[in-house]
Amino acid sequence: MREERVTSEHGLFLFDNVRVVVETKVENGPFCEKTLLDVNIRLPEKSISIVVGPSGSGKTTLLRLCNCLSVPTSGRVLFRGVPLAKLNPLHHRRQVGWVPQRMVPFPGTVRDNLLVAQPEGTDPNFAVLLERCALDPNCLDRVADALSGGELQRLVLCRALATQPEVLLLDEPTSALDPVRRDVIEHTLRTFVAEGGAGVWVTHDFAQARRMGDFLVALVEGRCVFHGAPEAFFALAGGEMESGKDLGSQAAARFLTEKNLTE
Repeated sequence: MREERVTSEHGLFLFDNVRVVVETKVENGPFCEKTLLDVNIRLPEKSISIVVGPSGSGKTTLLRLCNCLSVPTSGRVLFRGVPLAKLNPLHHRRQVGWVPQRMVPFPGTVRDNLLVAQPEGTDPNFAVLLERCALDPNCLDRVADALSGGELQRLVLCRALATQPEVLLLDEPTSALDPVRRDVIEHTLRTFVAEGGAGVWVTHDFAQARRMGDFLVALVEGRCVFHGAPEAFFALAGGEMESGKDLGSQAAARFLTEKNLTE
């Protein structure tokens, strides 16, 4: 069957009345946790969509839906106008790279990890990728398990870029980095988008959300309380939240809920 091809007018990802309910078996019967509730948003092409909200608000679930790692309990998610349920998950994941917050490397060296993503890759090509991700280009022979948390975070981004994706899904990719390396990663992602890519980026950092976002989604307790232009979000919420700097705090959750920022 021929897959439908669509234009960018469909947007990058469309969440159509999406609900995700996770059922956990406990002693007294099943416990249902609602991680996303009736989410209706359209993420734009060729831009960085920032996703903010307190811990447990459904941000990572939103990213996992985009990469077919989770499926909606009800509703549907579309990628460029095509329902994800109709796409080949493996092919889709080559187009849409996943950069989780916590990474378990593959056994072996840094080179071995990059070869998983790009089997035909060469050391000179890998050295360029490592530099783009603020890693030492001479670290290819290091054992991946021996890398620090921040180095592993950058290796997973490097590995995602090695697949030459069209989209990157990033779950707090700079949370363990110092400002210098954070700036390198931000520049790399800006370059990626300038060259025609797109990103969906989860962050708790107020300044980073303001600095990097072309579009912004705010989630609280699984509900979308804002989606739209970042400047509109910060005009409504920024002055009162900026002192705390942390968009993942419970104080931010209370503020966003009370403010009722839904567009």
